[in-house]
Amino acid sequence: MEKEIRQIAFYGKGGIGKSTVASNLAAVYAERGLNTMVIGCDPKADCTRNLRGDVDIPTVLDVLREKGVAKLGLTELVGGKQVDMDEIVYKGYKGILCVEAGGPEPAVGCAGRGVIVVVDLLKRLGLYDGFDLDVIIYDVLGDIVCGGFGLPLRRGLADDVFIVTSADYLAIYAANNICKGIYRHANREGSPLGGIVYNVRGAIDDLALVEEFAQSVGSKVIGAIPNDQTIMEGELYAKTTIGLNSNSKIADMFRDLATRIYENKEAVSPTPLSKEELAGLAQRIRQKTREEHLIGGG
Repeated sequence: MEKEIRQIAFYGKGGIGKSTVASNLAAVYAERGLNTMVIGCDPKADCTRNLRGDVDIPTVLDVLREKGVAKLGLTELVGGKQVDMDEIVYKGYKGILCVEAGGPEPAVGCAGRGVIVVVDLLKRLGLYDGFDLDVIIYDVLGDIVCGGFGLPLRRGLADDVFIVTSADYLAIYAANNICKGIYRHANREGSPLGGIVYNVRGAIDDLALVEEFAQSVGSKVIGAIPNDQTIMEGELYAKTTIGLNSNSKIADMFRDLATRIYENKEAVSPTPLSKEELAGLAQRIRQKTREEHLIGGG
């Protein structure tokens, strides 16, 4: 019987901390002995940075451009041995396989194309079947869910999608757009929404606002990560909190979140907020932000 790979996609607004969440959860799974791969689907190609100690790895699109084979079909790339596995797949913390899709040259092409190319290429190279993988994590830019960035959604690659957001309005606005993408493909075997991960960023810390959003779209907050000094130190030294201080309280919080997500069985097709509902939530966020500034300012 073929082993099932647990495939998880993290979406979120740029800078919201989805790569921090994804890399820490990958570190947890690896320390538990699970064969884990992280596929970075952000054109900045920094999704696996904290698993590689700030050592850059070539992106899939860069390798194709350097070889001058970017326009070849995937059958030609694999059949003609134009691309080898070790040119695009690198090992990180505790043997985690790291892949960065990359992006186009500035002002040229589609930023989401790398996601499409990397998934198809890795499958043709046999990585999904030949490495006895237990977990695959997709770290996907979610400011806009279109083109290649929507690939894990519309192909149903991931068992479920988790949206990382703060209580900031723009983060929730992006989260709502991601819900629209999930909903759009839900009836065509797309990936469902597994839950919302609350990651504290920005001007306010208000779990209740994010819980309200999650409930409004028919989902739940599956975990909350506070603004923690250990996380900031980890970012500075390009390490996960698991790698930097495995005995810390925040490391245990990531372990708990990793368990909740791995064992999650409750996935839904979300009901995105209407413009009016989103405007009402925005008003409450602005009010809360004003209150925080007043309190902070004495």
